[in-house]
Amino acid sequence: MEDERYARAALSRLMEPQDAAGLALVHVAGAVDALRIATGKLAVGPRLEQDMTGVLAEQGSSSWAGMGAALKRWAPRIPDLAPERDLATMQRLGGRMIMPADEFWPAQLSDLGIHEPICLWWRGLEHELPAAAKSVALVGSRDSTSYGAAVTGDLAYSLAQRGFTVISGGAYGIDAHAHRAALAGGSAALPTIAVMAGGVDRFYPSGNDDLLRAVANQGAVIAEVPPGSAPTRYRFLQRNRLIAALAAVTVVVEARWRSGALNTAHHAESLGRAVGAVPGSVHSANSAGCHRLLRDGGAVCVTDAGEIAELASPSGESLAEPKAGVRADHDGLTLEDLILLDALPLRSTSSVEKLCTVAGLSMDSVRAGLGRLGLLGLAASERGGWKRSKDKV
Repeated sequence: MEDERYARAALSRLMEPQDAAGLALVHVAGAVDALRIATGKLAVGPRLEQDMTGVLAEQGSSSWAGMGAALKRWAPRIPDLAPERDLATMQRLGGRMIMPADEFWPAQLSDLGIHEPICLWWRGLEHELPAAAKSVALVGSRDSTSYGAAVTGDLAYSLAQRGFTVISGGAYGIDAHAHRAALAGGSAALPTIAVMAGGVDRFYPSGNDDLLRAVANQGAVIAEVPPGSAPTRYRFLQRNRLIAALAAVTVVVEARWRSGALNTAHHAESLGRAVGAVPGSVHSANSAGCHRLLRDGGAVCVTDAGEIAELASPSGESLAEPKAGVRADHDGLTLEDLILLDALPLRSTSSVEKLCTVAGLSMDSVRAGLGRLGLLGLAASERGGWKRSKDKV
């Protein structure tokens, strides 16, 4: 088993994600012999090359140029192979490398067939990933609008309350809003998972460092490339197939006409997974991709967490309201209202201005939110200030 672990760690550095020849080699020869062949320590026989050709033909790969070309492609990376170093780096970070034979390996990744990753580099809680039926991917534009941010927050928070794991890519915009809201509302063991295009030793983008650390502390940050790997454009596109495969439903909240989020949706569709799209304004370029998915029939229109849960489990198994233990008085609150409720003091009162600072919300949002919380009996006004209602504490 240790030989297998070292071999897969080395292969993940030697080969790019979705390297068809490399994955076929591992499929035919096994990881240990595949590494020996790829590094020139074991000769390639004609039978092996024939078997690889057959595997690739079954997958519809037409770019197979033979083992000679693959060996030349891998050769420059051989001197950099140091699986012991990579595994030690993960141990130092409190992480680990997992492979298909491990207990925590996500079974739903087998739906990728030959394109199942060689291994996953994992930084986060040591807990089994949830089944696809309890996972939802929320993806979208990096330059999200206030509308996209609000919708994503509501969806992710409500899904997390229902016990779903929210999966996204850790980027700015929709991804970040999804992770943040899932952490706030999470009731599952792993409320959110960030799938990285680069190594998990350095969080990318750097502006999301604090958020991704929180994801690693309360959920998981994973990648199929080893520590130190750069997040290249190619790796972002390959990473998207993992996001799609891990979840039962991929929901695109906001996406421009040519968006990476659409790439994730297409991966989900090719895997037979459900795809949802949130409608937006016809005047918004940030919703053009969502409308394109809806018009072309590749996605179902979704507007709330209940509709997404129905897509995840058509039998109705996942349609239950938030789990018992979550206060009924809080059910149905938007993310902004929940944040505002948390900011309200229990005994003394607080001014609107101070609540803006504590909650991180605008003056208009706080005033509107206090009105809604007051109507629900969750907030009370006393002597010009606001506090939580005593009977709701």
